[in-house]
Amino acid sequence: MNLANDGATFSAIYDWNYVLWEVRLKLLAAGFFSYLGVFLLAHWLSSWISATYCTLSAKQKIFWNMDITRGLFAVQSCGAGLWALLIDPVFQVDQVYAQQKWSWFHCLIAAGYFLLENVVVNVSNIVFRIFDVFDGVHHLFAFGGLLGLIINIKSGHYLPLMGLLLEMNNPSYCISSILARLTAQQQSERQRSGRVDNSRAPSSGVNTGTAAGSDTKWHGSNS
Repeated sequence: MNLANDGATFSAIYDWNYVLWEVRLKLLAAGFFSYLGVFLLAHWLSSWISATYCTLSAKQKIFWNMDITRGLFAVQSCGAGLWALLIDPVFQVDQVYAQQKWSWFHCLIAAGYFLLENVVVNVSNIVFRIFDVFDGVHHLFAFGGLLGLIINIKSGHYLPLMGLLLEMNNPSYCISSILARLTAQQQSERQRSGRVDNSRAPSSGVNTGTAAGSDTKWHGSNS
């Protein structure tokens, strides 16, 4: 295993001319469509694996898939943020104006993700008539912060990367959110089946009572 070649290959992923608008927009689009692919893959796998997922409403399915996508994005965000906070020597020296090629890459991919999140949230609000103003503004500000970095190429990257660390709790939150939906759906199904059983029981009792009464009358008339 050649570590030098592996390091060069790894660095080549970030080797872009980020001054060019074309490059920045391409990586923004790459982030958008990459996480859109994760969203659609989550839907396909969940439909195949989970029977409970298939019984969810369309709104709950969107939230479910967005939770999985958000959890994966949080892993990327935490990796980039912790690298800038603890390891990268450039950011240790200059936390105001410092930029790195790898930080450009991660910030642009993150901007693409936040664009996707805004599209999903706003379209869901319109289709399902939710109109959660706070949630919409929250996601809009998240995308706007990275949009400012894309427009102003001289701005430092340390603060946006520290902002990505705020996604640190998302993997555990997304797992608990999915488990909560599974539990709620299963409880709803049990309650529904219980109501069906209860609705059947009285009718059978009435029929039994009626039959018993008719038998009594029949025996009485014979006697």
